[in-house]
Amino acid sequence: MGPEAFDYALPPEQIAQAPAGRRGDARMLVCTGLAPVHAHARDLVAHLPPDALVVVNASRVVPARLHATRDDGRSFELLLCDPSPAQVPGAMVRAWVRGAKKLRPGQLLRAGTLRLRHEGPDEVDPRARRFVVEEGRVLPALHEHGEVPLPPYIARPKGPEPEDRERYQTVYAADEGSVAAPTAGLHLEPAVLAQLDLVELLLHVGPGTFLPMEAADVREHRVGAERIELTVESAARIEAARAVGRPIVAVGTTTTRALEGIAAAHHGRLPATVGTTDLVITPGFRFQVVTHLLTNFHLPRSSLLMLVCALAGREPVLGWYDAAVREGYRFYSYGDCMLLSRAEPGSLP
Repeated sequence: MGPEAFDYALPPEQIAQAPAGRRGDARMLVCTGLAPVHAHARDLVAHLPPDALVVVNASRVVPARLHATRDDGRSFELLLCDPSPAQVPGAMVRAWVRGAKKLRPGQLLRAGTLRLRHEGPDEVDPRARRFVVEEGRVLPALHEHGEVPLPPYIARPKGPEPEDRERYQTVYAADEGSVAAPTAGLHLEPAVLAQLDLVELLLHVGPGTFLPMEAADVREHRVGAERIELTVESAARIEAARAVGRPIVAVGTTTTRALEGIAAAHHGRLPATVGTTDLVITPGFRFQVVTHLLTNFHLPRSSLLMLVCALAGREPVLGWYDAAVREGYRFYSYGDCMLLSRAEPGSLP
């Protein structure tokens, strides 16, 4: 199956350029029954299955877009791929670089007190360049000089606005490490969260998650490894819920990838985990954990849309996308959302 199987038409004016007035005001297309229902994110509790356990990704977005200068005064835009507290002098970091062809191994880039030595192309991600931290610490430098890494389809000619610092972040974001928001969670307000049986995990989102699929066969698509963490307490709560057949609701595709990635690596079990996952969920994937998904509307031909189709069926999902377009829903990171349930095995069109 090729990437064209996950295509759809979207008028450009339906690409959300700003979030809803309030988080809960975002529209929500509920696709868990015989016919879609139009609701709002603030109504989530009313549309969840009884006794649901809701799992969220508590990763915090880092202002990971950085403008750094070479000794000759030339400026380069870097998107740090996996910022972490461990990136101190001597550490290796990876970044997507605008103008990378002008960089040579050994050249230094500076942003405030941070100095990075260019090593060359990354061996795993052909889009990334490797750097060694010569001076400074990465996270403090990003907080002082970096920008919120909004996706390119959100137009900000003068750079991110002050509101973006808050709204491109979930209200429960805790541990820093993502370069893109786990966007389904952007719609959840404290009043809604207080009514949920909630469990947190971490998947630090890297830029590869949002790359369009270019492989002729979608099974060949890769997004790169992303750091994940599931604590002993969270793992125990999820396993206890699974043992008695409770619905497991993943808030976002990143949460889904973390849960299913851990289960796939441990024969269906969910032990406490600190590691990485490079799981790409393609049609035919056997979901072992997630029964329901709250998710945004994703780009055509993206691995995220493919994941949603793998869960609920390609034809139904693309039909719901067409209905959302007709009804004027807003798409992508700052857009609206949908609630889906897992199709029964053997029923996926």
